[in-house]
Amino acid sequence: MSTPNKVNPISSIILSALTDQVEEKSIVWLAQKREKILLSGKEMDFFIAFSQASRFFKNNSFKLSDDQFQETQSFCDGLRMDLWTQLQAARVYLLLQYLAPNPDSWRETLQKLFETGDMLEIEALYSALPVMPFQDEMVGRAREGLRTNITSVFDAVALNNPYPSKYFDESAWNQMVVKAIFMQRPLFKIQNAESRSNKELANIIIDFAHERWAAGRNVILEVWRFVGPFINSENFKDIERVTKSNDELERNAALLACSMSDFPEAKKLLRSYPEIESKINSGVLNWDWIGEQALALA
Repeated sequence: MSTPNKVNPISSIILSALTDQVEEKSIVWLAQKREKILLSGKEMDFFIAFSQASRFFKNNSFKLSDDQFQETQSFCDGLRMDLWTQLQAARVYLLLQYLAPNPDSWRETLQKLFETGDMLEIEALYSALPVMPFQDEMVGRAREGLRTNITSVFDAVALNNPYPSKYFDESAWNQMVVKAIFMQRPLFKIQNAESRSNKELANIIIDFAHERWAAGRNVILEVWRFVGPFINSENFKDIERVTKSNDELERNAALLACSMSDFPEAKKLLRSYPEIESKINSGVLNWDWIGEQALALA
């Protein structure tokens, strides 16, 4: 967890990258605001700067060099600053300059921002969860973000973000995945899916699949990723059904799920498709590839 006693090391990476991408006047403004926030320690100085950042930074792509990206990973594995905008990065930078004295103060300050911020400000706050101080104090706020039906806000919490897998309990994690399924979000962008797999979630997904099939509807193929480790005698027939699909990508997803299982019948089924098994074993066929293909066809 980040500590409030020192400036977060991610700050220097953000500043270095922004310096190469934006006008000098924007960096000068950012430096002035940083100094004011650090010297005064006043919440209002932080709020004003956070809001005014849109005058100096745009929603252009925030680019990182390979070295900068690797450095971010050494501080926070899974952090995807390369998917941020320049405005988002500037706001996160300012957020990291505000050093709240204690967890309660930090939570109250952030609550005010979440309640008054516009959509882009809220997205920046959620994307900063993995690097902000007192991260364990923000679990409730992160769960609140998942209740929204605004796709970009939901995505800021659920996708390309290492925070949920680290801090959510099983119930919160399962609720996030299920809502991502209902919102038809690209599930391959949920980080650390395998490490957070659980039997309860697998059962929920099987029930969901049955409901969809009963209504004559398709099931998004990425869901089988969350069932694979829990294939058993009760749900194997569902996996087997998917391998008989006329959709090649759907069949591949079911077989990839089988590769995650120790259930003998699942292993046997996979062996009956030696070409697919070979692609799985070589890493050519994986969940990122499946997800990318599904996203392209959406």
